[in-house]
Amino acid sequence: MKGEKNVHAEMETIRCYIVRGGTSKAVFLMEHDLPRESDSRDRIIRAIFGSPDVRQIDGLGGADVLTSKLAIIAPPSRADADVDYTFAQVSFDSDVVDFNSNCGNISSAVGPFAIDTGLVRPVAPVTTVRIHQTNTGKLLVAEVPVKNGRAAVEGQLHIDGVPGTGAKVTLDFSDMAGSLTGGLLPTGSVIDTITLDDGREFNVSVVDVAIPVVFVAASEVGVRGTETPQEIENDRELMTTLEQIRGTVACKIGMVSSWQEAVSKSPYTPFIAMIESPQNYKTFTGVEVRAEDLDMVSRLVFMQRMHKTYPGTGTVCTGIAAKLAGSVVWNAIPATSRKKAAIHIGHPAGIIPVEAVVSGQGDAVSIKRAAIYRTARMIMEGYVYVRKSIFRGDNR
Repeated sequence: MKGEKNVHAEMETIRCYIVRGGTSKAVFLMEHDLPRESDSRDRIIRAIFGSPDVRQIDGLGGADVLTSKLAIIAPPSRADADVDYTFAQVSFDSDVVDFNSNCGNISSAVGPFAIDTGLVRPVAPVTTVRIHQTNTGKLLVAEVPVKNGRAAVEGQLHIDGVPGTGAKVTLDFSDMAGSLTGGLLPTGSVIDTITLDDGREFNVSVVDVAIPVVFVAASEVGVRGTETPQEIENDRELMTTLEQIRGTVACKIGMVSSWQEAVSKSPYTPFIAMIESPQNYKTFTGVEVRAEDLDMVSRLVFMQRMHKTYPGTGTVCTGIAAKLAGSVVWNAIPATSRKKAAIHIGHPAGIIPVEAVVSGQGDAVSIKRAAIYRTARMIMEGYVYVRKSIFRGDNR
């Protein structure tokens, strides 16, 4: 019957949901349905996604960095939260399940999910959901439109990278400074000069709001900042340089012991973004983007792949970096943009706005607002089947 799980002699069933948040999509699982022991948990997660396999043909993964994501949901473990949320990026070309960071797009789906599954009581017209983001230990605040006791789906907000429109979910990351490193400026400086093994030097800004991001001027690495994902990924020399810069920073801020380790031990964080001043360009779908509608252009790489849109956490970090005097981002944007509350970032699929309000400068910077707008909705609810041999840990 509908909604009932089918018992199978050789497979276990786990309650499962597929949910879109912003321009990403994730498998949502309840924490109590997974083993507590990390090796067993990760083995089952890989099986659910069909990893490692670049097609993820034997699981639910979408064979793309934007769709091979996991959210684990639980009742709140702290008094000021309504729900716990743990994020993982599941690799499809290795056996890594990376719990070392967060995804802002998937974060935007947590509030609607918590309402739809009864974890949070719906209050019309807008329900505030306080989300304990366990990877960082920080608190996110989601404002979720509610209709007829469920998270609203229909609405007027369009976000580039997602067809159509939907209900506007506002997600505030104001509490997320120093999310993984403990400081807004992990190196202690607003700009640093790093030297690669071959002697090349690059000026970078390393900022940690919602997620650590390494910012470098696109011109310093020999690109315009308006390239398509395919153009970036096909430039193997550029991708190698970006990974060396990212790995060198990861080593500098204590995430790894050498830059060469970053690709295996910290593949997800930090992100690296190439920033340039506003320019006219076409999205990879052929849509015209006008420089006058932008405050900057950016192309961001994570998991050794070019992001096809722009990550929610990276958006927040980029917006705040634009307000830090002397940073790579500050230097790239027009002087008038530095005073704006809303920063508009041009990415490969269009434009994403971010509310970025700070007070003070240098060590005295205080984040007053760091918010993005997303749409989200439940796509599927049911059961995923996992071989019992996987649960047992058999080598097959």
